[in-house]
Amino acid sequence: MNALLATMGTTGGASAAGSSGSMTTTFITFGLIILIFYFLIIRPQKKKEKETKTMLSSMKKGDKVVSIGGIRGTIAIVKETSVVVKVDDNTRIEFSKNAIAQIIDRKAEPSSTTTEKKEEKKEAATPAPKKKGKKAQPAPKASQEPEDAVIVEETPAEADSKDDKKETK
Repeated sequence: MNALLATMGTTGGASAAGSSGSMTTTFITFGLIILIFYFLIIRPQKKKEKETKTMLSSMKKGDKVVSIGGIRGTIAIVKETSVVVKVDDNTRIEFSKNAIAQIIDRKAEPSSTTTEKKEEKKEAATPAPKKKGKKAQPAPKASQEPEDAVIVEETPAEADSKDDKKETK
């Protein structure tokens, strides 16, 4: 037994210097693994949790939502810890707020839309500064043209070729 302890004592003293080098390598490796876990797993999970919390706190009557089970409906009543979702004309289901997966369509707030309209009117009323050498062209308004309209512009080369065809006939 004494021989075993003697051999361990002699090798233990020599390997003490070598083990400190491998110990720092081990700590660096674990540190890198912890950093990888933080940036790939923990941080994105906390970010998503924060977004979900703000979404659930901003739910209001009239928002269209989807539950975690896939049920779609419109919020009828918002309570402290639950919401009542109108699924059909006479069907209402009460869900826990945590059971709402996402808000599909938010109900427009009347105060923000009126402010946007006022800003658009102000922009339309103020004339744009004129540039030298070019005529100012008014910006096309989206409300004047239908959504399905296709605008085709004719280039001068196409116009010349049409004139040539008319002359040859």
